[in-house]
Amino acid sequence: MKTIKIKPNLVYLFIFIMLLTVPFVSDSRTLLIMFTQIFLFAIFAMSYDILLGYTGIVSFGHAMFFGIGAYSTGVILKQFDSTIAILLLAVLVGAVIAGVISYLVGMLSLRLKSHFYAMLTLAFSGLFLVVAEKWRSLTFGNDGFTFSIPDPLKDRITLYFVSLLMMAGIFLLLRRFTHSPLGRVLQAIRENENRTESLGFHVLHYKVIASVVAGVVASFAGSLYVLTLRFVNTSVFAVDVTLDALLMTIIGGVGTLIGAILGAGLIEFAHHWLTDLAKVHWIFERWIIFFGILYILVVMFFPQGIIGTVRIWFGKRKIKQSAVKNDNNISS
Repeated sequence: MKTIKIKPNLVYLFIFIMLLTVPFVSDSRTLLIMFTQIFLFAIFAMSYDILLGYTGIVSFGHAMFFGIGAYSTGVILKQFDSTIAILLLAVLVGAVIAGVISYLVGMLSLRLKSHFYAMLTLAFSGLFLVVAEKWRSLTFGNDGFTFSIPDPLKDRITLYFVSLLMMAGIFLLLRRFTHSPLGRVLQAIRENENRTESLGFHVLHYKVIASVVAGVVASFAGSLYVLTLRFVNTSVFAVDVTLDALLMTIIGGVGTLIGAILGAGLIEFAHHWLTDLAKVHWIFERWIIFFGILYILVVMFFPQGIIGTVRIWFGKRKIKQSAVKNDNNISS
């Protein structure tokens, strides 16, 4: 029996084309907003996957970089004219600050073993949260502030396309990054750090590079996030934001990138769906309970994440097919 080989690149292209057609086949504002949020959180989840999935680094304060991008964009657009040039400058400033902070945090903690990086990122994230709360003349504290965005992005459809193209572009760049020799070294560090170091690689430098790349990409997600809301407050530094990225990565499948996108889609869809059900019956007002049950079921049936588990299934199927083919060759 002839087996059909599925080419991932063709699947990705087909999905991208389908997403491009969504605004033309549906005029639902709610659907556009949900998909836009999926795209930006997919970028954030992919940045976390670079740390956890490809380098084996756990971070409890990844929201720090998300918040840096959010506040940089919001503050600059509020202080200056809301033009495309100012927006690009704001995104660039956020990326530079996130890169510098991630470099400093990495140099301070990644030379140590165990959980030190995770705890230090959590401490730094808490520090930025306190600064955002206390520096009221700039950030307006917990109340936050609104700001205007460039006129072309006020159209939800335009913002949808910008978010989709940015997600696709970052996915391709990170995919190239992870398949490069540098990315292979990061995966070797994840599998066995001591052996990688014994081969002559300076492990600290590679870890710091992964930290900087993840921090910069997370800042892009934060910039997109505040553009969709036209509002920013201290919630962007909350631990819950990091936990969302962790859940998206684990549910989709660590070390896959596409799994981060799938996880973001599932979590955002579940969030919107369960929230809408609250209008149907009061029990769904406690939607977080049902969300927890959903997460437990996914972990039980997809222990390696959805993409990881599916790859294992296909791997076992190929092994069985090869064994059958060899047996047929021997018997013939």
